[in-house]
Amino acid sequence: MDSQHLIGEPLELEAGVVLGHKPGRTPAEPRLLLGPGAKLRAGTIIYAGSRIGARLETGHYVIIREDNELGDDVKIWNNTTIDYGCRIGQRVKIHCNGYIAQFTVLEDDVFLAPGVSIANDPHPGCEFSKKCMRGPTIQAGAQIGAGVTILPFVTIGRRALVGAGSVVTKDVPAETVVAGNPARVIRSIYDLGCPVDLTDHPYKRSAA
Repeated sequence: MDSQHLIGEPLELEAGVVLGHKPGRTPAEPRLLLGPGAKLRAGTIIYAGSRIGARLETGHYVIIREDNELGDDVKIWNNTTIDYGCRIGQRVKIHCNGYIAQFTVLEDDVFLAPGVSIANDPHPGCEFSKKCMRGPTIQAGAQIGAGVTILPFVTIGRRALVGAGSVVTKDVPAETVVAGNPARVIRSIYDLGCPVDLTDHPYKRSAA
């Protein structure tokens, strides 16, 4: 790790963690800026050129590339890659075996279940594809189920719920449940019950 990087303390590192890995691209900010209180498990590689808030926690074999901005209290679990140029808010949780494509936006309190894949290229192989790459925007509090695929340019609305295995091809309204391939609106999140009857309303209405 180059001494030019700014690494907050205290810092918990397991064996095999690499901080400030040199990217193949030239990032806008050459240093890694990592806030205090990080807990990084074996195999985590964080590239130079990203700005990361306090208390980042990773599972094993997490990769965070350059030109990313992550807020405080982000948790990223085993075998997940955050590609370059992403914007990730506060308290975001990304579970195992995920891929977050370049230029994706995850707002505060978003949750991605295991195996979520995010795409950013609307026409792979085209000579212009690099110029029009853009990942989806997942707005605050949205919950994405296991094995979901989200296509480029899509916006998933605030506190929406995407059912497991869905393929999201178009915008999802706020506070709705969508499911299927392609994903379609099923109902409002406020119409959902609890399968084990612990509560009548698993999603309470926002105070806003």
